[in-house]
Amino acid sequence: MAVAETAGLDPVMGFALVGALGVGSQWLAWRLRMPAIVLMLVAGLVVGPGLGLLDPSRDFGNLLQPMIAIAVAIILFEGGLTLHFAGLRDAATGVKRLVVLGAPLGWAFSAGTLHYVAGLSWATSAVFGGIMIVTGPTVIAPLLRQARLRRRPAALLQWEAIVNDPVGALAAVLAFEIVIVVQTATGAGQAVADLVIGIAVATLLGLAAGWGTARAFGRGMVPEYMKVPVLFVLVLGVFGVSDWVLHEAGLLAVTLMGILIANVELPSYTELRRFKEQATVMLVSGVFILLAANMDRETLMALDLRALLFVLAVIFVARPAAVLLSLAFSGVPRAERMLIALTGPRGVVLVAVAGLFGERLADIGIEDGAQMAPLAFALVAATVVLHGFTLSPLARALGLTAADRPGVMIVGGSPWSVALARALKGIGLPVIIVDPNYMHLRAAREAEIETYFGDLLSEDAEHRLDLVRYEQVIAATDNDAYNTLVTTDLGPEFGREKVFQLKRSKDSSARHALPATLGGRPIGPNETYLEANARIRDGWEFRATKLSKEFTLSQWREKNPKAFIVADFGPDGSLRFLGPEAEPRDQNDVQILVLAPKREERKEA
Repeated sequence: MAVAETAGLDPVMGFALVGALGVGSQWLAWRLRMPAIVLMLVAGLVVGPGLGLLDPSRDFGNLLQPMIAIAVAIILFEGGLTLHFAGLRDAATGVKRLVVLGAPLGWAFSAGTLHYVAGLSWATSAVFGGIMIVTGPTVIAPLLRQARLRRRPAALLQWEAIVNDPVGALAAVLAFEIVIVVQTATGAGQAVADLVIGIAVATLLGLAAGWGTARAFGRGMVPEYMKVPVLFVLVLGVFGVSDWVLHEAGLLAVTLMGILIANVELPSYTELRRFKEQATVMLVSGVFILLAANMDRETLMALDLRALLFVLAVIFVARPAAVLLSLAFSGVPRAERMLIALTGPRGVVLVAVAGLFGERLADIGIEDGAQMAPLAFALVAATVVLHGFTLSPLARALGLTAADRPGVMIVGGSPWSVALARALKGIGLPVIIVDPNYMHLRAAREAEIETYFGDLLSEDAEHRLDLVRYEQVIAATDNDAYNTLVTTDLGPEFGREKVFQLKRSKDSSARHALPATLGGRPIGPNETYLEANARIRDGWEFRATKLSKEFTLSQWREKNPKAFIVADFGPDGSLRFLGPEAEPRDQNDVQILVLAPKREERKEA
């Protein structure tokens, strides 16, 4: 038995297990509507210290730390790709304060908490406090996806997490260099020089790589099929060189590289970002499984009441104090300040960097440096679980969610679109009609339906429209090609199953048929623009109908032989549009949206 435990898992089996647990946890969380981070943490603890099936340090050996370092670098680069300056708008002031004022204040308050509550020495507290500036983009992204916050608070949390991640790592480097000077009597000038050179090299290298990438891609110097591989290699190279010059400076370099690429006009930007997002989902999953599985029982058992008090002090005192002071008199509304102050999840960067510097401090004679790793894990686990379950309710309580129920975006201001929007609005769903022709929106405005004048695919729409409020898209303009373009472009973002379009007028012959990868799904009776709007002119309407055991689907069909079922509403209020052959989820106890002639209304009643 001992021999088997020593041998451990084969590395290939280890990779397979980590991948299956990570992606499986995310899928299960999606099905159960639970925070994915919590399930990943639990899965790692079960297969690691729980069952002893996976021990990353044993099974992957010396490859473990480089694997985690590279994964974190790619995650931060992808995070930088999402930071578009145009998306800041009214959140710019808050972000600046959270970085310029919030980071130093967070460092000071965290160091004080570590010293006075956790009982660590000032040397260890200074190093660990710098690392605690980070709020974890690996955790924030899944939480924001689930919580559906309004644009500004979401932008504040996202920018703070990604920008402060390398800042926190560099703060730890600065504190560590100071500790070395004090402990070993090394010249302070040399330590400062190393730090300045490392930051300068990382900054220049990251910006140069981003500028060179954008220029090469924009001029067609790299073929389309090689852009993603080239980008991956450049990220690894920039991270490796910067990290070699100054440990943890690589995080700064790849973040700056991503931000620069995100803010230039790059034709392939959307495709690159989507691929990186998919890669990041897998990397976040794997890193969290490894993080939890790598903890041992002795370390977990060493966490006592003092560790609990430390975690509570960080969550409810140090973090809120730093945020509220940095955002005071900033113009950020009080509700948003409270949400950000009470939302500070930590992620893998904290544990990885804390473990590294904890070992280094122990090596130079500071014994309590060994306590950094277990305290970091306790903080990550507590904040992941706490914020995973409380961010959505807290945002709703403060009135900062995009909408209580996900809405529908309709592209095209035709009579059919207005009639559908009226029916959806009447049952309490957020609806917006988008059209590049201002006159097409006249009927929608008269019906007091929210509208957006402009092209949905424009950059202005991306930054002005709060897309988080809407879960489904219906393309219903009089231009079949534009409908196909909209649904194809938004399919990866909303999900292929949630983008719909009116039937193309020329899709019956093989000469005009499109592959399944293009366009949206059919909706209702699957009619063309002319056919759908002709029904509205002929007196048809959308309306909601309640089915029950007393009034079943079959009875409704008998009374409404000409009508079509367009959508149904689940027990949780979720809307699902149906095609011509689809059936409601529960045929005896469900509300359905139907398209029927007005003259049948009295007959049904």
